[in-house]
Amino acid sequence: LSRRWPQRAVVENRAGGAGALGMEAVARAAPDGYTLGVGTSGTLGINPSVMTRLPYDAERDFAAITNIFTLPLIFVAHPSFEANTMAEFVALARRAPNTVQYASAGPGTAQHMTAEMLAHRLGLTMQHVPYRGSGPAMADLIAGNVKVMVDSLASALPNIQGGRIRPLAVTGRARTAQLPDVPTVAETVSPGFESLGWSGLIAPAGTQQAIIRRVNADAVAILRDPAVAARMIELGGFPDPGTPEEYARFIAAEIAKWREVARAA
Repeated sequence: LSRRWPQRAVVENRAGGAGALGMEAVARAAPDGYTLGVGTSGTLGINPSVMTRLPYDAERDFAAITNIFTLPLIFVAHPSFEANTMAEFVALARRAPNTVQYASAGPGTAQHMTAEMLAHRLGLTMQHVPYRGSGPAMADLIAGNVKVMVDSLASALPNIQGGRIRPLAVTGRARTAQLPDVPTVAETVSPGFESLGWSGLIAPAGTQQAIIRRVNADAVAILRDPAVAARMIELGGFPDPGTPEEYARFIAAEIAKWREVARAA
């Protein structure tokens, strides 16, 4: 974007509050097109249902521009884990309720909620082992201290390719080009199951439509560049450019889906 615009695009990371501080900064910024945000499956899709004091309204405080990418999650296991497939994992959880453990990047994360959605759909009771981020959880999985984990495909892929962990199933609706032999949760144990990580561009509510359309056009052109798309796929994600209206509908659908999972959990 910096190469397309006369102004340089500067990334300002606002850490803390499961992304809430960054989203609050966007929500309170002047709607003049000079402050944009990168909303995610966590900050826009899940936080509204799991955080009681959210300093922003995910449905009213932002103007959708375009999604940037989707990122399937994946159930992975330590090589010593007794279940070799997703069906065997589910069968084990059914035989021994509340004894099968799974690790995640933390409570209320997409990884945690994905496992909760599976448990809700299939009537499973499992033990959640939350960590402070994906890195520590993956380190314990590789060490064998936990035997199963839900992680993003991008994060897990190098360890799968290195043989340090074993994939069970991906959570997208279709298999991934990076792991074509690994089935989906939907085709093995839960038809219609889909859980994705994602990130997209947003602006403060009230930003002029002319600005939204201009940023959308430039961002979509970049996302459709074959070199950009190829690099995203190499890293484990999939470019997902679209219209502001499509992204707004997608965000609303994600909020509704995760609200139901949170209620069930």
